[in-house]
Amino acid sequence: MKVVIIGCTHAGIAAVKQILKNYPQAEIAVYERQADISYLSCATYLHIKGTVRALSDAQYQEPADFTRRGVDLELNHDVIRVDARDHSLLVQDLITKAMTTVTYDKLIMATGSITAIPAIPGIENPRVLLCKTYSQANNICTYTAQRQKVAIIGGGYVGVELAEGYRESGHEVILIQQPAQLLDEYIESELAAKITQLLTDKGVHVLTNTRVTGFQDAPDGQLLLNSEAGDFEVDMAAISAGVIPQTELLQGQVAMAPNGAILTDDYMQSSDPDILAAGDAAVSHYNPIKTVTYAPLVSHAIRQGALAGINVFERRLRTIGTQITTGMQVFNHTLACTGLTLRRTREVKINAASVTYTGPYRPNFMPNAYPITVILIYDRNNRKVLGAQLLCEHDVSQAANTVSGIMQNGGTIDQLAMLDMLFSPNFNEPFNYLNLAAQKAVDQENGYLWT
Repeated sequence: MKVVIIGCTHAGIAAVKQILKNYPQAEIAVYERQADISYLSCATYLHIKGTVRALSDAQYQEPADFTRRGVDLELNHDVIRVDARDHSLLVQDLITKAMTTVTYDKLIMATGSITAIPAIPGIENPRVLLCKTYSQANNICTYTAQRQKVAIIGGGYVGVELAEGYRESGHEVILIQQPAQLLDEYIESELAAKITQLLTDKGVHVLTNTRVTGFQDAPDGQLLLNSEAGDFEVDMAAISAGVIPQTELLQGQVAMAPNGAILTDDYMQSSDPDILAAGDAAVSHYNPIKTVTYAPLVSHAIRQGALAGINVFERRLRTIGTQITTGMQVFNHTLACTGLTLRRTREVKINAASVTYTGPYRPNFMPNAYPITVILIYDRNNRKVLGAQLLCEHDVSQAANTVSGIMQNGGTIDQLAMLDMLFSPNFNEPFNYLNLAAQKAVDQENGYLWT
């Protein structure tokens, strides 16, 4: 039996590894249009700020490791067409331009996503750059090495991280976000205000609720950026305005979400029983509201890719879904999130409430007892935890994973309030800050639910 995988970034790599482990007799062919695989794009800003020495250090899989194990890994090969009815692909060698027809028994779509390019006049200007792929990251790092004024379009995770990276490396930075707050998909406005203030204090010029209206060449050789907040002359602009799934090869052949992401069941199988999908090309099963959503994260890609590889010939392992748990570090502060924001609960008509706990993450008699802010969101009807957001100068990232585990198993504010958690003055108060946030929620609901 032959498995063809289109795309060899995170989902494709995870799928190959599981097929090799679970179906050692399978024939595996992989087609990747790039010349490289396995680049972790979060390393771009880390390289800019000097934390990561070379972009190549963020490539975690060598192609030769697969080819030595019998995988037919074809880099610089672009799949032009997929015909699901006769199980065939038309593939072009991007070096020789030769075309080949390939057949498959099972197909895994791990084609990922591409940067969403806003419809802004002049965006094709060569000083406006992307930063998602390895080659794009190389371009942007090379281009900005000797340039000092940078504009970043988009205030999600990538945009905020790029702003920090450029500021740490001595650049003048303008961060422009069209919505009213930074990180609007992930955090409440009060935390967004803290992040904005942190960036501003470090010298980043943050503009929210602002639309970029054009790019054009300035007379002095710079880039003129037009916006609703005025015009700015910069050396270059980086686009980080989100991504869209790259699934046009299967348009009209499998069921898709409105944004083009492939709909999959619990085994990563599409509406075609011989086609599976994973990573940024597919939807995710979102536990807090029992539906599917689009969440293009590396953590999802590797899990979904692994599931696709495990289930490619036999339906062996179901997905357990996701809480969309994320984290970032910005100017030595940790921001970690999981689950729903309060605004999102309103959109899906959940009777939800939130509490905000603030206090030192560990006893005040300890040095550097940094203040922590915990926002906890819960369902008032059944008291289940729906989401959490944390911000602290100490690394509290694993707390988001703890809440994710609570949510995965339907945990309530009552359970989180009394959850058994270690105590040491080195790490936390006798009641952990998650316990304390949940206890505040219990008090807001007039006490514990008796059992």
